[in-house]
Amino acid sequence: MKFFVRIFFKALRFVIGPVMLLWELVTRPKGLVRPPGLQAGVDQQCRSIVLYQYRTCPFCIKVRQEMRRLSLKIERLDAQKNGKNREDLERGSGQAKVPCLKITDQAGNTEWMTDSGAIVTYLRGRFSND
Repeated sequence: MKFFVRIFFKALRFVIGPVMLLWELVTRPKGLVRPPGLQAGVDQQCRSIVLYQYRTCPFCIKVRQEMRRLSLKIERLDAQKNGKNREDLERGSGQAKVPCLKITDQAGNTEWMTDSGAIVTYLRGRFSND
């Protein structure tokens, strides 16, 4: 029975995934326009942030849309398949839950944020006033 459930959900993702990606493309928000010097500072800050994601996860899409809205160049790593990215995510956050934002401060301390609502709130609070 477990086998059939897995096959069902894989088929569902296969069918719905492209539709979700198309919807993300169609509803892409305009980015925030900042003066070049200010945008360079934001880009510098974004180098210490990484988003672990699955391409077709609706919560990941929500976070990516906010990143576009705020014109953030945050590195995105796919953690869906087993591999280095997924291992790093599990080791750092303690689970393979996405979206997950890895935030590293100047002292090298790392914070892992795993709730899409909290991630969006964090990004807005940190970058919307720049």
